Amino acid sequence: MALRKKVADNLYRGTTMFTYDEIERKSIVILRILNQAGQPLGARIIARKIRDYGVSLSERAVRYHLQFMDERGLTLLVGRRDGRVITEKGIEELRNARVQDKVGYAISRIEILSYKTTFDIESRTGLIPVNVSFFSEKLFPDALGAMKEAFDNRLAVSDLVGVASAGSFIGDMNVPEGQVGFATVCSIVFNGVLLKRGIPMDSKFGGILQVQEKKPVRFVELIHYSGTSLDPSEAFISAKMTSVRDAVSGGEGKILANFREVAGICRENVMDVIDLLAGAGIRGMLSTGKMGEPVCQVPVDVNKVGMVLLGGLNPVASAREVGIEAENFAMSTVMDFRLLRPFSQVLREMRSKKAF
Repeated sequence: MALRKKVADNLYRGTTMFTYDEIERKSIVILRILNQAGQPLGARIIARKIRDYGVSLSERAVRYHLQFMDERGLTLLVGRRDGRVITEKGIEELRNARVQDKVGYAISRIEILSYKTTFDIESRTGLIPVNVSFFSEKLFPDALGAMKEAFDNRLAVSDLVGVASAGSFIGDMNVPEGQVGFATVCSIVFNGVLLKRGIPMDSKFGGILQVQEKKPVRFVELIHYSGTSLDPSEAFISAKMTSVRDAVSGGEGKILANFREVAGICRENVMDVIDLLAGAGIRGMLSTGKMGEPVCQVPVDVNKVGMVLLGGLNPVASAREVGIEAENFAMSTVMDFRLLRPFSQVLREMRSKKAF
């Protein structure tokens, strides 16, 4: 009780009083930012990043929250100029965060990354949403080899990828020591590009899509974005529920995919955008229905059009299927489109280095 009173007193400023529950909620967001950064952050940077989560805090208020978190052992001050890092206790607190703070986190990330997408199809410039995976430096060449067939068979949103070495950044994520950062284009690019053209896209769920004779048939598992704190693709990969390699080799298997809806009146315009994106190397659209027509056995509202999009992490799932682990952060950040390179080029360079 004494700690609660002290925190409330510290965070009282004129006409604003934060309740203990509000402090807890904001602390979880700050912990999430520090955990994702992988390096010390100061109050100024945190105050800027926290807006992405729908939270508005001044730099001064962030400092008081950090002091509270220091006292609880959740964060550690490593230097006034360097800022704070998350502690092991803070990571555990993040894992055990209250359910109400987690529910809907996936859908909020989709909305945030859609807004952050600035990719211009004509000029091939701007920011594009990506998934980030961290592979062991030793296993990365083998991982690339395991992902090759998935890329060759277009089971990814795009064959354009990003690679970053330890100590550097991939998007706004710091690559840990001993690892390689690997970015794959996220299907949210469709949401973002359509949003900039005034066409809203409703993200329904991510799931496991059954493929037969190399054609999408039906979803056999699904997780609704609005009711989960995890990205469905991360959960399905961790649970070893995919068979991407079977889908490639025999035409029958289970791959990562997700389901979207748009207003039926927008269908022609949406299809035009899909064609333009394909010209830029982004071909994640698997199936599109007609107004009110079910797609892959999923019912669609009478005035809507259903669409099935590939999951951007299918190649990573393919590597996981042969025992190559990665730490995955789906829907994690945005990257400059010009920093992405064809997967074949990355693989060729890696094999050339290995040869020497």
